[in-house]
Order: sequence, then structure tokens, then C-alpha cells
Amino acid sequence: MLHIKQARYLRDYTLAVEFDDGRRGEADLSAALNQGLFQALRDTALFAQVSVEPELNTIVWPNGLDLAPEYVYFAAFKNDPDLQSQFKRWGYLN
Repeated sequence: MLHIKQARYLRDYTLAVEFDDGRRGEADLSAALNQGLFQALRDTALFAQVSVEPELNTIVWPNGLDLAPEYVYFAAFKNDPDLQSQFKRWGYLN
């Protein structure tokens, strides 16, 4: 099970994230903000209020929205060739 240990707002819709496997990266989450309830996070003032929920071990916002750690991991490392098969298993790549 993948967990997010730290998250910090950087700019626009990008976060600095650290995972429990030791990886650190920048996750551009703009693609996730084009659908449904997540459109509310287009407000960068709200998006910047991200935090890590210790029981869920993922990122959350004050309006109750959260994203799966696996999705954030994909957003941060989608170009890493060593992780492509894992992302395919998770259904993020064809």
C-alpha cells in the first residue's frame, strides 16, 4: 500500500510530494481538475491548502476532496521508465 508522507504546494496545480517508498517528486495535478467535484480545486487559493491526512495517508483539501496516493504517484513519476509496468497494472497507462 502506497502512502503520502508529505505534500507542499509549489505553484499553479503542482505539489512537492514525498512517499513512504522514499521517492520525492513534483506532481502536476491539473489533469485531475477537469472533472466533476475536482473542478472546485481550480481555485488556486483552495488548491494551495492541501494537507496530508494521517489516517488516509493521502492528500486532502478543506472541502473534503482527496486523491488516491497511486494517482499522485503516477502524476509525479509518469515519465520514469522503471515505473511504466506498474502504472499499466494500476490502469493509468494502456
